[in-house]
Amino acid sequence: MSDRVYLDWNATTPLRPEAKAAMAAAWDLDGNPSSVHAEGRHARRLVEQARAAIAEAVGGLARNVVFTSGGTEANALALTPGLRRPSGPAVERLLVSAVEHASVLAGGRFPADAIGTVGVTRAGVLDLDQLSASLAAGPPALVSLMLANNETGALQPVAEAAERVHACGGVLHVDAIQALGKIPVDIRALAADLVTVSAHKIGGPKGVGAVILADGLSGLEPLLRGGGQELGRRAGTENVAGIAGFAAAAKAAMAAFSEDASRLESLRDRLERGLRQSPGIIVFSDTIRRLPNTTLFTAPSLKAETAVIGFDLAGIAVSSGSACSSGKVQPSHVLEAMGFGADLAQGAVRLSLGWSTSSAEVDRCLEAWRKLSGTLLTGERRNTA
Repeated sequence: MSDRVYLDWNATTPLRPEAKAAMAAAWDLDGNPSSVHAEGRHARRLVEQARAAIAEAVGGLARNVVFTSGGTEANALALTPGLRRPSGPAVERLLVSAVEHASVLAGGRFPADAIGTVGVTRAGVLDLDQLSASLAAGPPALVSLMLANNETGALQPVAEAAERVHACGGVLHVDAIQALGKIPVDIRALAADLVTVSAHKIGGPKGVGAVILADGLSGLEPLLRGGGQELGRRAGTENVAGIAGFAAAAKAAMAAFSEDASRLESLRDRLERGLRQSPGIIVFSDTIRRLPNTTLFTAPSLKAETAVIGFDLAGIAVSSGSACSSGKVQPSHVLEAMGFGADLAQGAVRLSLGWSTSSAEVDRCLEAWRKLSGTLLTGERRNTA
């Protein structure tokens, strides 16, 4: 597989060497981190060091980090009725943007009749006026807003949303799973009350995530009950090796952040210039601030499934959107929320780059696209002429 080009980094990333080494060392530990003997204390020390590393990556406090089995569980835990800011009211309903990840759109533990959706603009950015109207139309709400969209890469106005949410006595959850390691994530600068992150998006192992709480937030009820792990906020023996890998990946991602972001943005722009040489190419959210590594594109009559298979046969891994739904033949809910019809929403292809992506790999992708587009686009035009 070494001759293949991997351009699906938003779905998952390769395991960083630092994470692999940290996990290998942790696998040699015998103790349960809840045990009081020396072996248990050694495991506990590793977990607490990791907790501090994750907190540092998002500008939070170590005592407010809750480890989970991944991003989906982290989001489900964060979406808890009854959350409250210091001296504030308990939230009674949930408002989500129309472009959220499926794990947020599912609503966590809120009943269906207590969940509302806030629309986005044609560029994929939250409609702040609609948010204000929704906040004013009912009791205090938990608002869930992703920092960066996993399909388009569009960055959301989180700090502006936080100001409106807090003015109405609400609580703000920020899904930073796709943003961490690509753009700055600071829980205080964003004025977020909860932030969720995932290891495998930054070079850590799959199956590890975290919720980071702002200081003073209360009302977080455990999703999993049993033992008193994670200060009673998430039962179950901690995944020590996975957590160690998460921390190592976070440290490596933060150390390389500035250099990686600049280089990837340059490669992304080069990729998009090449794509636009084909007729009718549309790059979504290209007029606003986006993740430096993400391109979501289509063309009239392009079928995403056919394009993804074509790229795969050419040795290039890409996707047709979120990895949680790209195996299904259905339009992107993100693009539909942005106002695009099913023909375009079902034809979008996502290219996402990572720390090892090279100029040569971008050129190889463009060469493959030139060959594919000659068949996929001209063929479709002949069929519809």
